[in-house]
Amino acid sequence: MYVKTQGLILRETNYKEADKILTVLTREGGKRTVKARGCRRRNSPLAASAQLLAWSDMTLFAHRERFTLQEAEPLDLFWGVRADVEKLALASYFAEAAGAAAEEGRPDPALLSLALNSLYALDKLRKPLPLVKAAFELKLLCVAGYEPLLDACAVCGDPQPREPRLDLAEGVLRCAACGLGDGADRSLDAASLAAMRHVVYGDPKRLFSFTLDAAALGRMAAACEDFLLRQLERGFSTLDFYRRLTAGGA
Repeated sequence: MYVKTQGLILRETNYKEADKILTVLTREGGKRTVKARGCRRRNSPLAASAQLLAWSDMTLFAHRERFTLQEAEPLDLFWGVRADVEKLALASYFAEAAGAAAEEGRPDPALLSLALNSLYALDKLRKPLPLVKAAFELKLLCVAGYEPLLDACAVCGDPQPREPRLDLAEGVLRCAACGLGDGADRSLDAASLAAMRHVVYGDPKRLFSFTLDAAALGRMAAACEDFLLRQLERGFSTLDFYRRLTAGGA
């Protein structure tokens, strides 16, 4: 059976002499493992679409729950990302994190939209990379079912808590007057909390439509990264590489 879809490559692994095994986030079928035969041969018509971060029209051949890439036409290769090593490293982290959150064979349009919008933000929007990264991480958790409760302090109910802190284990806010939980937490301020509320509760189409000063962005970035790693209970080699690449930089 032939299946026509659109897909974003989240992972590529060389296989045999000229093939690849691809992890593809498809529009209709969610995450799929797809074999791309001969795509590493010179002049292969599949070469452009069978690379990490390629977004393409695809025709898949499905047989006994196995998929083979038959035809593909690139829709966007995000050249602005590929031309910048820091953006490419961050985009690779986005792909690995999206792959970890996706379930094989389960359609997930919200996750696909988030991945594409985040790549577009890296490619076209002139936003600080830590801002795009933090917004992606926090929204990914929302899409994956780990949405934090940021509307008020979980203890006293104050919607504008003093010295707010995010409980990384429980995913709730606590203010300084109410004490801290038993686990790790990250400090926020009014600006970083407002930005996180924008990401969680705002229009997904305006996900990156906010600005923060360096101090507030630093608090949000630390909270979102640590919250994601705590909730997904795993690390990411691409994140480790991005950290090394940007150590001491912006």
